[in-house]
Amino acid sequence: MKRSLLGIRGLELAEIEDLLGLAAHYKARILAGEEIQRVPRRAIGLLFFEGSTRTRVSFEQAAAYLGYRSTNFAGPGSSMAKGETLKDTILTLKYERLDAIVMRHNASGATQLAATFFGGPVINAGDGEHEHPTQALADAMTIIERKGSIQGLKIAIVGDVMHSRVARSNAWLLTKLGAELNLVGPRTLMPPVMSHLPGAIQYDLLAGIEGCDVVMCLRLQRERMDSGLLSSIGEYRRLYQVNQRALRVAKRDAMVMHPGPINRGIELDDLTADGVASAIHQQVENGIFVRMAALHWAFDGSGTDTPTLRLADGKKAAKKAAKAEKAEKSERATTGGKA
Repeated sequence: MKRSLLGIRGLELAEIEDLLGLAAHYKARILAGEEIQRVPRRAIGLLFFEGSTRTRVSFEQAAAYLGYRSTNFAGPGSSMAKGETLKDTILTLKYERLDAIVMRHNASGATQLAATFFGGPVINAGDGEHEHPTQALADAMTIIERKGSIQGLKIAIVGDVMHSRVARSNAWLLTKLGAELNLVGPRTLMPPVMSHLPGAIQYDLLAGIEGCDVVMCLRLQRERMDSGLLSSIGEYRRLYQVNQRALRVAKRDAMVMHPGPINRGIELDDLTADGVASAIHQQVENGIFVRMAALHWAFDGSGTDTPTLRLADGKKAAKKAAKAEKAEKSERATTGGKA
């Protein structure tokens, strides 16, 4: 059975647990230097109509680890720049015999349209202000590795919630996994109707992150200031920057996250972004493994003997991965970073 990953909101809890468990399984095997069970060769189209570094490269890495061949398509260089519709582009790729599409587009719902016409798996790499499911899965995996579980954690998402697909996917995912969620930011950057998005609204940073186990910052897009939604970047920095002083009201062992790219000195100060509480690099690394899981899941694991894994199995794999990672760092330190 082939299936698409278009968003978190429509996933069942068991499907989320499968994805997270499988991601942790892959991470443990790769960090331990174990061979990944090869699956039938497939061709994956990476169709990005917006700029991307982290997401695109991690999908390339994920495909390579699984033995898939990835083909890159960029919006400006595609036939759509010549006037072709998205529907016709997707149909062209279908008959070019691609097995799956990973797609990023600036229009919400574009990946749903692509799935309608492609006829095979479509993985949403971010569509407009709708969702970014694999980023949320990488964030959840990172939290589980550091905290052991998401159930019962108090988590704050800080910043431009209204325009953030990352915030939406994380809101659905974290609450499905049992977190208590605060959405924190200026009134002008909060959705006008919050009834369909889980989480409590806080307009004051300190009130919003007080007692939190996790503080997740969102990237502030500079065009928000140009559109009049913010009076100035300086005001946002003063009222909503997550820094060492603000974190005094969070839990002592609170972790700090950011999906990237970071506007240093605006959403986070350098001490926080580079400090021990920061999980930003861990999020980037885990993006590879959740995207491996997403590609495997999209094809339902056909042609491989990798078992379906639940979250409990994923936690065991996460501990194994952490042990392997620690050993790898120790070896690097001993050899002076030489291979």
